[in-house]
Amino acid sequence: MTDLCRIGVAISGDLLEKFDKLIAQRGYTNRSEAFRDLIRNELVQETWKSSDSEVFGTVTLVYDHHARLLPERLTELQHHYHAAVLSALHVHLDHDNCLEVVLVKGKAALVQKLSNALIAIKGVKHGRFTITTSGHDLP
Repeated sequence: MTDLCRIGVAISGDLLEKFDKLIAQRGYTNRSEAFRDLIRNELVQETWKSSDSEVFGTVTLVYDHHARLLPERLTELQHHYHAAVLSALHVHLDHDNCLEVVLVKGKAALVQKLSNALIAIKGVKHGRFTITTSGHDLP
C-alpha cells in the first residue's frame, strides 16, 4: 500500500471487545487489516449490482447420487453453461452422498443464473454459491 490514510471510528466498548475477539480467532494481528478485509468484502459484494461485472465463484453441492437422474442433470446443466464452468471436482463422501464443487467465471447475471439452477435441481440436499473477484480492482 503506497498511500495509507488514517481514519477514526467511534464504536461502543462492547462491540469493539467482540470484534477484537473475532479477529483474534481469525488470526488477524491488528484491527486495520481486519477492517480492510471487511471493506474489500463489501466491494466484492457490490459487483453483483452490475450484471455485466465479471465474477468468479464456487458452487458447492451435496447430493445423494442415487437420486433419479440427478448426476446426469447436473452434468447436463454444466455442459449447457460450459463457457462459465472452469472446472468441477466430484468427491464421494460416503456410499450415498457426493460433494461437487463447480468453479465458475463470467458475467454476474449468467453465473448467478447457473448457480441458482444447480442448487435448485431436485435432489440437491445443500447448495451454496460463493462469489469473489479477480482482485484487480481491489486496493
